[in-house]
Amino acid sequence: MILNRRTLIVGAAATLAGCDRLAKNGTVREALFSAENFHRWAQRSLMARDALAHEFRPDQISPFFRPNGTANPNTPEYKALWRTGFADWRLQVGGLVERPLSLSLAQLHAFPHREQITRHDCVEGWSAIGKWRGVPLKRVLDAARLRDGARYIVLHCADDMGGGNGYYESIDRVDAFHPQTILAFALNDQPLRVANGAPLRLRVERQLGYKQAKYLMRIEAVASLDGIGGGKGGFWEDHAGYDWYAGI
Repeated sequence: MILNRRTLIVGAAATLAGCDRLAKNGTVREALFSAENFHRWAQRSLMARDALAHEFRPDQISPFFRPNGTANPNTPEYKALWRTGFADWRLQVGGLVERPLSLSLAQLHAFPHREQITRHDCVEGWSAIGKWRGVPLKRVLDAARLRDGARYIVLHCADDMGGGNGYYESIDRVDAFHPQTILAFALNDQPLRVANGAPLRLRVERQLGYKQAKYLMRIEAVASLDGIGGGKGGFWEDHAGYDWYAGI
């Protein structure tokens, strides 16, 4: 059975019936029953942390995978990387890690890969099914050796959003270590097109499309999201009030 927001909330309500003592605590109640925290709590309480998003058959792949958000960062820095086929591009991995990394595409290709055919659900209401190939984020974080204090993984992108604050997103350690969370470099057996996030994008399959950060440049492990962007965990969270946890 595939659980969605509605079934999660109904099931969580039944679970909460036995938690009266906890729910009477005002502080706990305020944190738990905010829409975002409740949704995250419900999904993770009713599903195993490593439960997989539904995967599809090859014949179900959409004929065209529509780009979402920015279709080209179009900055001088990005265009210079694109002109060389991203030969000079490097993914920087730092923050609360014991072994900072600077990885080329060739080095990422040398990691064990994962392939998955999943559905991308956009907050705007459309969806598309695509076959992704990439490196599980867990393998990269294991290579960098996360420190104990690292609670969140922040993904910084080449997209400067028209000269404003750069696009970024973040996930916590639970989603970062999920088996379907990958750093994808191929879509439908072809290298990522610019419109779909070349050279590398995040796929965190149990969340909505705006969490799937494109044009990745840097990964940062942090203890807190305070002081990063507007402090709410992502570009659209800061600027449009989107939920930080966008589970589906």
